[in-house]
Amino acid sequence: MSGLKLPISLEFFPPKTPEGAEKLRAVRQQLYALKPEFCSVTYGAGGSTQEGTFSTVSAILSEGVAAASHFSCIGATKASVREELATLKAMGVKRLVALRGDLPSGYGAGGEFHYASDLVAFIRAETGDDFHIEVAAYPEIHPQAKSPESDLQAFATKVKAGANSAITQYFYNSDAYFRFVDDVHKLGVDVPVVPGIMPITSSSQLLRFSDACGAEIPRWIRLRLQGFGDDLDSIKAFGLDVVTELCDQLISAGVPSLHFYTMNQSATTAEILRRL
Repeated sequence: MSGLKLPISLEFFPPKTPEGAEKLRAVRQQLYALKPEFCSVTYGAGGSTQEGTFSTVSAILSEGVAAASHFSCIGATKASVREELATLKAMGVKRLVALRGDLPSGYGAGGEFHYASDLVAFIRAETGDDFHIEVAAYPEIHPQAKSPESDLQAFATKVKAGANSAITQYFYNSDAYFRFVDDVHKLGVDVPVVPGIMPITSSSQLLRFSDACGAEIPRWIRLRLQGFGDDLDSIKAFGLDVVTELCDQLISAGVPSLHFYTMNQSATTAEILRRL
């Protein structure tokens, strides 16, 4: 059990195989010892894993832990969203992470929802306060944003549409997070903005992810990771130090909680929390 006084939450992705599902079940059991406030489950491009998402959410609920379903609106219609909300509500889900979602390749911006803010407003209108709605925040600016100002404005619009709180894209530069929170505060946004934490376990995976989602890896971290080559033990030891230090800075500054992108692994997240 972590001696951390701060709430934490954990994110998983839906496994693609029965073996993956077994492995994830074991990982969850190990991480439940950390007493997460809730566990969230991601959604694939164009809702391609909706079934996997819902069945993983259902498994977490049956294990006695609160589960949040990612909910993306790309290609969705009001009727399909209405139906999915009813399903989640019947399952006992109380929390949603509302996202626009990634466009599948070769896909125009179809569907009745163009922005996450449209989805948030619709969920609120349809279900009142049945769900706690989380939205995504991008301290280092969404890769498709026209400008930093329009990105902050888009975030404020999502919150005003009815979001209760936000979880950030991962980052390794705490200044970007603090700046973001200050900037949205000036726009009258006062919901909790929870830092998303990505443990470092593999350098190639991290570099690939970060290029894809617009998260910045500070040059000194990138160079150190590259310098370790294939030395996995050194990469893990270095990653633990860097991410624990980042969490320390965030906790000292009084963040509302921490959200861990577990990548369906337990060891690193558990070790970071043990150190904290």
